[in-house]
Amino acid sequence: MLMGIKDKLLLLPDKPGCYLMRNRENEVIYVGKAKNLRNRVRSYFTGSHDAKTQRLVMDIVDFEYIVTSSPLEALILELNLIKKYRPKYNVMLKDDKSYPYIRLTKEKHPRLEVTRKLKKDGSRYFGPYPHAGAAQHTKKLLDRLFPLRKCKTLPKRVCLYYHLGQCVAPCEMDVDPGVYDEITKKVVRFLNGGALELKNELQKKMEEAAEKLEFERAKEYRDLIGDIESTMEKQNIVMSDHKDMDIFGFAAEKGWMCIQVFFIRQGKLIEREVSVFPHYNSAEEDFISFVAQFYHEMPTTPKEIHLPQGVDVELLTKLLPEVRVHVPKRGMKKNLVRMATENAEIALRERFLLMERDEQKTLQAMEGLSQALGIGLPHRIEAFDNSNIQGADPVSAMVCFIDGKPVKKEYRKYRIRTVSSPNDVETMREVIRRRYTRVLKENGSLPDLILVDGGKGQIHAAQDVLENELGLFIPVGGMVKDDKHQTARLMAGDPVQDVKIERGSESFYLVQRIQEEVHRFAISFHRQVRGKSLIQSELDKIPGVGPKRRQLLYKHFGSLENIRNATIEEFRQAGIGDQLARTIINSLNKQG
Repeated sequence: MLMGIKDKLLLLPDKPGCYLMRNRENEVIYVGKAKNLRNRVRSYFTGSHDAKTQRLVMDIVDFEYIVTSSPLEALILELNLIKKYRPKYNVMLKDDKSYPYIRLTKEKHPRLEVTRKLKKDGSRYFGPYPHAGAAQHTKKLLDRLFPLRKCKTLPKRVCLYYHLGQCVAPCEMDVDPGVYDEITKKVVRFLNGGALELKNELQKKMEEAAEKLEFERAKEYRDLIGDIESTMEKQNIVMSDHKDMDIFGFAAEKGWMCIQVFFIRQGKLIEREVSVFPHYNSAEEDFISFVAQFYHEMPTTPKEIHLPQGVDVELLTKLLPEVRVHVPKRGMKKNLVRMATENAEIALRERFLLMERDEQKTLQAMEGLSQALGIGLPHRIEAFDNSNIQGADPVSAMVCFIDGKPVKKEYRKYRIRTVSSPNDVETMREVIRRRYTRVLKENGSLPDLILVDGGKGQIHAAQDVLENELGLFIPVGGMVKDDKHQTARLMAGDPVQDVKIERGSESFYLVQRIQEEVHRFAISFHRQVRGKSLIQSELDKIPGVGPKRRQLLYKHFGSLENIRNATIEEFRQAGIGDQLARTIINSLNKQG
């Protein structure tokens, strides 16, 4: 532990507040709240922890804290800090999932739309809906029932919707504001639970049309009634009071938490939400943080929220004063909370079984490689691939897999310095030298196995550098592709020869995943370098464009093609004068 952290731990106050954990890059990696900052923050650096929490603690090199006057203030501050920093370890709170809403716009000619973006523009929002399909289906029904405009931009003439009776045609007609008021009132009443009322109204109109022998009109009403039933009434009725409410249940075990939310609208269970994530504090506190984040800045909330026993209801009541936050003691609501909790327990057990199965497959893959190569378990595997086009802009890339999983923060990119012609062997020699010279210098982690994309030449080059130049004896394998550019076999040993690995084995799939990942990473890096190089070479030929302007153009437009097709006005926005803009456009078009 760093002395700086030891000193800070002695100064922590016995007060509520928030704390921010930072890594070596000074990034905020975790935000938490506490009723007692001294006890909570110290707990991370004392005693034993599970592997998940140990990974968090190993990343911490510094922390800071903010004292608040109450636990409620700490909760609100935590929500805002997580939204600001998006820390990597706050998995369940940083999830930026946004639910779809139906928006009734506040415009001269209002319309309905499905949106996930909530704006303070006077529009009315209805929801949230469990998924986009449910919101879209409801909107389509509303479009048929109520003749609001459908077009974002008014056309010059009436469209098909007007002839179908589904639009009042503000594009050509003068629509009285009172007409819109009447329509929007009906829309609001429908979305606030008046579907049954509208259905009864349509039923009467259908019967009247049938009596007048207007069978086409009667069929239209019958179809609308059917749509209302399929859209609004297909869910099971679970409550008789027709209130909108959310039912929560949670389960926590082995440092993981699962939360289930049942959405009940108009007395019907319409959908459920399942979230599984690692957590680092007490289950009750992290559950409260989840619920608070769930409703943070939501424009609409249900009338009631029902929670399991043992949850700090008072804290959430202060945060959500317009909602009744309740722990039911009996009846249907208690049964629903119990059902949500049982579902959370089942989902968590399923997650553990899947994790255990994945770990077994990974262990099986590593054991297979260990036996085939005659080495110890390869917990850390580093793989290299080169990329160039006829020797132009040569690059290399390295990916790292730890216990069978990619660890992207360990990935590295290399621009090749010493090789100008297409020579994969010499390129591999350079990149292996640069990588492990630096690892030794910085006392970094050495891999248990190195994999290179290629055969004997690349393997010998890597072995030569490692053993004869750096004094390292790390097993090296070559990943060889077939004519279809897919993993065919693995080579290794002294002398180098094919390694016996069954194509359908977990070991082969692991090698295949590693080769595909390092190839993807190398190709994407090469495209990036080549794009910059192309812009640089073309722009260098234009008088008046130096390194600074070239960088400005690339940053503003992103590609040479965008620069070539840009207008004078777009060049002005980039800070380029009209005369130079014309010179650039003319020069690039001539070169093209």
